[in-house]
Amino acid sequence: MDGSQKLSVSELTERIRQNLEGAFTRITVEGELSNFRPSSTGHFYFTLKDAGASISAVMFKNRLRYLSFEPKDGMLLRVRGSVSVYAQRGTYQIICEEMEEAGTGDLLALLEKRKRQLAAEGLFDEEKRRPIPRFPETVGVVSSPTGAAVRDILNILARRAGGIRVIILPAPVQGNEAAGIIARRIEQANQWHLAEVLIVGRGGGSLEDLLPFSEEVVVRAVAASEIPIISAVGHEIDWALSDYAADLRAPTPSAAAELVSAHRQETLEWVREQVEFFHRTMVSRIDRGRLLSRPFRMEDLEYRFRSILQPRLVRFDDAKEKLLQCLSERISLLRRRLELALTGLEAGSPRAILERGFSVVINEETGKILRFPEDTKPGDRLGIRPLRGIITARTEKVLPTAEP
Repeated sequence: MDGSQKLSVSELTERIRQNLEGAFTRITVEGELSNFRPSSTGHFYFTLKDAGASISAVMFKNRLRYLSFEPKDGMLLRVRGSVSVYAQRGTYQIICEEMEEAGTGDLLALLEKRKRQLAAEGLFDEEKRRPIPRFPETVGVVSSPTGAAVRDILNILARRAGGIRVIILPAPVQGNEAAGIIARRIEQANQWHLAEVLIVGRGGGSLEDLLPFSEEVVVRAVAASEIPIISAVGHEIDWALSDYAADLRAPTPSAAAELVSAHRQETLEWVREQVEFFHRTMVSRIDRGRLLSRPFRMEDLEYRFRSILQPRLVRFDDAKEKLLQCLSERISLLRRRLELALTGLEAGSPRAILERGFSVVINEETGKILRFPEDTKPGDRLGIRPLRGIITARTEKVLPTAEP
């Protein structure tokens, strides 16, 4: 052993890493998928193998959004990436940037070309899509009668809308003859008006398995159908060209069954909600009516009438008493004034004066009452009228007015 050059494990591993990673920066490897292990962090760990060797591989979470299928053990895959050395374990692995099923690259290119061609003809135009009936009585299913998709559809429709009649239009869903038979079943359903809506699809599978639903004859049959069609091909991540020509795409056959029964279920729920709302509204309005009519009950009306009338009666009584008092005071005042006037009148009455000893002297020749000495002259006949009787006299002498 030559001891002139000693390398630590880390140094040796670093040299290996530099050589490997520098030499295999962009590679494409094809192999069978095995030991597939999705981690809790979202990364994919797996092994690619063939008849003579195997190599570890990893695809990190940030690259999974570009993945169009679900990897499974036994699949033949083609991955693109670079070789990386994991120094802590002394192992190497492929860091995958892209992944596809082996052989699907050319197939995808073919489907993309076909998609552009059919789209240019207007088969995928949105305005051509027909509305799905809200309450279909008959649903047609174009699929394999022995497949799990048909069983799922029947179970869901039986549970959600037992009154819907289901017609199975049997057709193989993979193989060379599948596309032609599927197209004929769609045409027959339209020819004989067998259903109000058609579900065309199958369960999940590889891109090759789903290929019949991307064949031109099937896509044209779907686009030409007068019966609205729901395309339900594979799982949620799967796709086919019939999805673009159909009036509605469902991610799975089970979802398609839920879609055709959704309006019925939603309507039943809506009716139940409306019944409950109507009941709550009527109860609320009745309670409010009772509350508003409570003041108009007999005993309440009597109480309210009394509460309105009683203050007015009290005011009326007070006004009456005040009026009577004012009248009484007025009468008393007038009576006193009358008495005073009567007293004054009586005091000024000639009779009263005469009763006090005074007499009225009248010049009988002139008939005037004598008030001043100048009213008579000697020799005039005078009539003296005391309280009773008349005394005659004659003026002998008129004396001047005496000083007080």
